[in-house]
Amino acid sequence: MKAAVLVFPGINRERDMARTLKLVSGQAPAMVWHAETALPAGTDLVVIPGGFSYGDYLRCGAIAARSPVMDAVRAFAAKGGLVLGVCNGFQILCEAGLLPGVLMRNQQLRFICRDVYLKVERSNTPFTRGYNAGQVIRVPVAHGEGNYIADGETVARLEGEGRVLFRYCSPDGMVDPNWNHNGAINAIAGIVNERGNVLGMMPHPENHVEASIGPTDGRGLFAGLAEALAKAA
Repeated sequence: MKAAVLVFPGINRERDMARTLKLVSGQAPAMVWHAETALPAGTDLVVIPGGFSYGDYLRCGAIAARSPVMDAVRAFAAKGGLVLGVCNGFQILCEAGLLPGVLMRNQQLRFICRDVYLKVERSNTPFTRGYNAGQVIRVPVAHGEGNYIADGETVARLEGEGRVLFRYCSPDGMVDPNWNHNGAINAIAGIVNERGNVLGMMPHPENHVEASIGPTDGRGLFAGLAEALAKAA
């Protein structure tokens, strides 16, 4: 798995992501600075990690979405390349027009940093093949603006096309307002684009991959990606 991790000023989860990618695939990813105009040759996965790119000025992800490297990411995605955006990365993907909707302030207007439970809606995608449909996984969140919002037509299309891959839920898989930590519409925690090759999600699966430091529920996402790319090679 030849991955590229994008690095913007203010991003602070790039090393966590790089460590996870190397741990799962055995290959260290390329670290790509935001001012670059091309991705490394042979890249088959682009990851936009979490953090606070450009200090979240204007809107979260708004400045990063206009960085030179994002033109290369758009071209890569248009050719079917896999793109994963986590937390701030999700915000950047929405601001860049690669995913619909926007991430707003959490409903309670507080920064949330805790483990949450997610329901995996589908298992037949490159991002979720490491899980079973309906499976509940436990991963951390750390965000102040993770409240996913979109107009009614967009939400209906996302739901109707099965493009919601992760949803906030209770430990037993119930989608309940009490477990929708940031108020996201329909408890949406992660979505894919129409083609299914671009995923944006607010939780941080890269931080739950090693048994020595806690749960390993996030590992399935990266292991599934590695398997999907190996079979496509």
